[in-house]
Amino acid sequence: MMKILIVEDNKVIADGLKFSLEIENYNVTICDKVKSAKNEILNSIYDLVILDILLPDGDGIELCQFIKENLDIPVIFLTAKDSEGDIVKGLNVGADDYIVKPFRVGELIARINNACRKYKKDKHMIKIQDITIDTENMNIYKNNKEITLTSLEWRILNTLLNSLGTTVSRDKLLNLACDIRGNFINDNSLTVYIKRIREKLEDDVNNPKIIKTVKGIGYKIENANSK
Repeated sequence: MMKILIVEDNKVIADGLKFSLEIENYNVTICDKVKSAKNEILNSIYDLVILDILLPDGDGIELCQFIKENLDIPVIFLTAKDSEGDIVKGLNVGADDYIVKPFRVGELIARINNACRKYKKDKHMIKIQDITIDTENMNIYKNNKEITLTSLEWRILNTLLNSLGTTVSRDKLLNLACDIRGNFINDNSLTVYIKRIREKLEDDVNNPKIIKTVKGIGYKIENANSK
């Protein structure tokens, strides 16, 4: 079931939208503030975010940038701000669609489906040297032999995969990763988990070719081809 996060401070609109989307078998969570939305984004997995621009404790534009920096998921603005400048600004920060209130639920659902189709198409298979990763089904193969990761190892690896070619800071990995009990891991534990992932993926752990260390900053994955 597709999980959608709605960030909207108008309770009538948010509840009505939640009701309509749940009829269509979407799993919907509502946040009414930027702070609570960021917590949800960092600690839960969502397939799409529907976002207002005017929020009580911040700006939806900034929140959209935060989402795009941390996750590779579609964002749709749903807002009363209808000037050309607002629309251009929203799209320029990475939004996948921009819908002006008042809106028709049927059209919104069609746009949700369209945005998700674009993201899913040819994006779930990643090839890195002799490693093949199916991000949709969470399967990993090395030379066609399946590799098993723990849930936390997968969460760390998936964070790196969502930022292919760019460095992910240790702080960001620490914020996104928690153990099976929901407790956040510490800096030393992160080093251990990176080592464990390398032991499963790399030919030579002491000379890693897949997960590379960027000294003093974090880690990055290079040389990947999406299929």
